[in-house]
Amino acid sequence: MDTLSGLLGAASSFIWGPWVLLWLLTVVGVFLTVGLRFYPWRHIGGGFRLLWQGRRGDHEEGDITPFQALMTALSATIGTGNIAGVATAIFLGGPGAVFWMWLTALFGMATKYAEAVLAVKYRETDARGMHVGGPMYYIKNGMGPRWKWLGVLFAAFGMLAAFGIGNTIQSNSVALALSSSLNVPLWATGAVLAIAAGAVIIGGIRRIGEVASGLVPFMALVYVAGALVIIGINIVDVPEALALIVSDAFTGTAAAGGFAGAGVAAAIQFGVARGLFSNEAGLGSAPIAHAAARTKDPIRQGSIAMLGTFIDTIVVCTMTALVIILTGAWTSGETSSALSALAFDTGLPGFGSWVVTFGIVVFAFTTILGWSYYGERCAEFLFGVKIIWPYRVLWIIAIPLGALAADGNMSVKLLWLLADIMNGLMALPNLIALLVLSPVVFALTREYLLKNKA
Repeated sequence: MDTLSGLLGAASSFIWGPWVLLWLLTVVGVFLTVGLRFYPWRHIGGGFRLLWQGRRGDHEEGDITPFQALMTALSATIGTGNIAGVATAIFLGGPGAVFWMWLTALFGMATKYAEAVLAVKYRETDARGMHVGGPMYYIKNGMGPRWKWLGVLFAAFGMLAAFGIGNTIQSNSVALALSSSLNVPLWATGAVLAIAAGAVIIGGIRRIGEVASGLVPFMALVYVAGALVIIGINIVDVPEALALIVSDAFTGTAAAGGFAGAGVAAAIQFGVARGLFSNEAGLGSAPIAHAAARTKDPIRQGSIAMLGTFIDTIVVCTMTALVIILTGAWTSGETSSALSALAFDTGLPGFGSWVVTFGIVVFAFTTILGWSYYGERCAEFLFGVKIIWPYRVLWIIAIPLGALAADGNMSVKLLWLLADIMNGLMALPNLIALLVLSPVVFALTREYLLKNKA
């Protein structure tokens, strides 16, 4: 097992090293941001207006409203990455890792925008009459049939990655949280999650969109409110915490308390890796949900989609990071969800840990729902609509298996390593497609702006 862990760790370090995915993510994000003339940053207010208007989606082609599409995407992104992922990034890379998470998000807004624009433009209608899209479709339809193999690679990696990032890791985090706080048996957590998820997944994207549009805003508000109370209590220390994040991003973090210390390279690697795990910009997952939106305008949906990265990382992840740093919990030696729980309980004694536990349960559950749709669409691209029901059955079976893996630290470590590797393999074909098809995104954006100006 140690040998396997070492091999997976080496593979993860190579994929997420400075000359592979980190470099490509940075290049694509900066290139798209500059090529769009900073449209995502300049029009974030307009994006929120379009989101409010998109609650209905009128009577345009699609399966769910633009608002539900974003909530479905957020249901998959706001998950354990916002709680356990942020804590893990700080534990491994120090407070400076948070800065690189922010940077990933700022340039990731342009990436997420471009993904959604292409997803709506090149989407198809499947044999059931449902709208399907995402990287595999804009690779095939945008880059041409000779590039279909690249779309096949993305779909294969996405279908498999879904069981890690969107299934077993989520149920694992919930089982671990409920076991440590309430002594709930691992098998019981897995069974309840599987039954609840199955009841929603059986209804397809429309049911998932309905549930996500109710649960995601509610839980995000509860979690952020709890964090804001702690931040408010420690408001005088906020400037120092922010300064620590920025300075440590470029100097590394010295050992302190139970924290072993970390260099700049570790801050960058784990900040970017956990940032992508959290907001999924460049991963190619979110456009699969946005392709189902009831809209005929790719730019409008792209403007809504880019908000997902902002809300997920700039808002929710920052709340977690500030609580961990302000309470001093980051030097405790704890990691993952245990570190977040300690930080919240330190800030709100007797109550804070329940915010984390409740947040993990709800966030992880909605992530399982969102990623079930992503994996299913990837499987459909490869095998056709006949694979849908078998995939759903396998998906539900995997949930309790992930919960039972919480019984051993080595199992948890292997799950995270596999998730990092699969995330990277998914991102590579998608990032290549975004670079090749960027002229389409730029042209559509210019047309949209000229039309609105006129």
